Amino acid sequence: MAEGSMTSASPRELEERLRDTRARLEGDVDLWVATSGSPGGVHLIPLSYLWDGTAFIISTPRASVTGRNLLADSRVRLSLGPTRDVVVVEGTAEPVDIADLGPKAGDAFATRTGFDPRELDEPYQYFLIRPRRIQAWREANELQGRDLMRDGHWLG
Repeated sequence: MAEGSMTSASPRELEERLRDTRARLEGDVDLWVATSGSPGGVHLIPLSYLWDGTAFIISTPRASVTGRNLLADSRVRLSLGPTRDVVVVEGTAEPVDIADLGPKAGDAFATRTGFDPRELDEPYQYFLIRPRRIQAWREANELQGRDLMRDGHWLG
């Protein structure tokens, strides 16, 4: 490995990992969304999101593979960060219609992501994704202890 590679770093303790992960959830704007469902099969796509401190809000065209998949099967997997500092989230997605989103959440989403699905002609669907499990690791030495949330509850 190259000098200064992350493998030489000691594994982070739970408190540091939680702090780093929460900072990523609050600071990043984009993530990868993996879905499966009978309409579109397995699908992976990058989307922008808003983290409200307890759940993610994403929006995608209702007719897209991701939209159809999430409407057919609420299970979803999200990934944030580079491969050497990854956060993986397993959760469930609940469809939220634009009318039910509320102006405060809609405005926050638009401000955070830089686009406002409420203003588009194509019908968009919002989804509220509640995490059930969150893991974070940088290198193989952090695989042990990578669980930061289980059954929707933060550890520590």
